[in-house]
Amino acid sequence: MEYVIIGNSAAAVAAVEGIRKNDKDGNITLISDERHHTYSRPLISYYLGDKVKTEGMYYRDQDFYIKNNVKAILGKKAVEIKQEQKKVVLENGEQVAYDKLLIATGSVPFVPPMEGLENKENIFTFLKWDDSIALKDKVNKDSKVVIIGAGLIGLKAAEGLNKLCDDVTVVELADRVLSTILDNQAAGIVQRHMEHKGTKFILNNTVSKICGEGKVEKVVLKDGTELPCDILVVAIGVRPNVALAQTAGVQVHRGIMVDSRMETSVEDIYAAGDVTESMDITVNTNRILALWPNAYYQGEIAGCNMSGGTMQFNGAFPMNAIGFFGLPMITAGIVNPVGDQYSIYMEYNEDEEWLKKFVVKGDVLVGFILLNKVDRAGIYTSLIRDKVPLKMIKHDLLEDGFGLKAFPKSIRKEKMLMGGKE
Repeated sequence: MEYVIIGNSAAAVAAVEGIRKNDKDGNITLISDERHHTYSRPLISYYLGDKVKTEGMYYRDQDFYIKNNVKAILGKKAVEIKQEQKKVVLENGEQVAYDKLLIATGSVPFVPPMEGLENKENIFTFLKWDDSIALKDKVNKDSKVVIIGAGLIGLKAAEGLNKLCDDVTVVELADRVLSTILDNQAAGIVQRHMEHKGTKFILNNTVSKICGEGKVEKVVLKDGTELPCDILVVAIGVRPNVALAQTAGVQVHRGIMVDSRMETSVEDIYAAGDVTESMDITVNTNRILALWPNAYYQGEIAGCNMSGGTMQFNGAFPMNAIGFFGLPMITAGIVNPVGDQYSIYMEYNEDEEWLKKFVVKGDVLVGFILLNKVDRAGIYTSLIRDKVPLKMIKHDLLEDGFGLKAFPKSIRKEKMLMGGKE
């Protein structure tokens, strides 16, 4: 059996491991346009800020490909999938044949049209390790950095740059930071926390023009404000990297469409990770869920099924566990509900920089924000995943002592057997 995997991150690694559980002898070829051994993308901001060295970046040991008998083709881009001939074409013209193919190409940065964007140096995106390496090489203590976007990518870039330069300004079109995963109160706490560390913010605004001869020298905002800068980071967001799937005739909406086995509309072609659309069980709709754990789980399912297994993907929901300058947060599911079918339970302390918010629909928890008080997050995510009726819970969700003891004995025993902690 000839297995080919396009990608080299969480979904690809999990697929290798999933295949090897069923098939010890089949040939696995892994193709990636990145030159690096598989690494952890969430660490690129820590690499930028010198919190993680090169040796700490890797997602698996250096002998991972050898141990799993994987032929790794690194630093070469796959440019076409010929699904009728079952071949993947590389940028150098080489063709790699497959019996089963996995597309695990992840996301690409979204860079909207902006006047003056073309042909200027010192303009970066921030999604890959090479982005972090290039940015680190150019920035110095006297740099003036503008970051477009106050989402997860933009704020992690700001955190990583904090010790490298003294002038970092984040420009965001929305009225708050992290607008897709936080509400106004939580976003305000995060913004003030980062401002105390030296990061500046301009909200309700965006860059309309980039100026400079040969390299960026300043940006002009939509309201006419001019910001001098010699480094510009475009961190507006990402989109599924579906170009290859489209060349193969695979069904694509926003992301690649897959069934519960992670197989696409084309026989013997599978997809997993950020490039796919996944069922969000909190809204019962297919959505892009660009989540590291979700990517790994999907990759494992795809690898298992490519090699004769029968694993099923039953959906997921948005969840982020992250922190900025020592301020931890975990968010999950629906956090900014619209409509009178939702109830909200919330406590927060602005001075102590903590917040707890729970969103309930009917009698089921469908989302939460935990900011600086992140204990028992696993229990809350379990409530969402298992759709546990809250009338069965003995204690209030907001109580600090909330834990497994709040569950009926039958459910508590099940959770403890699964490794849950109070």
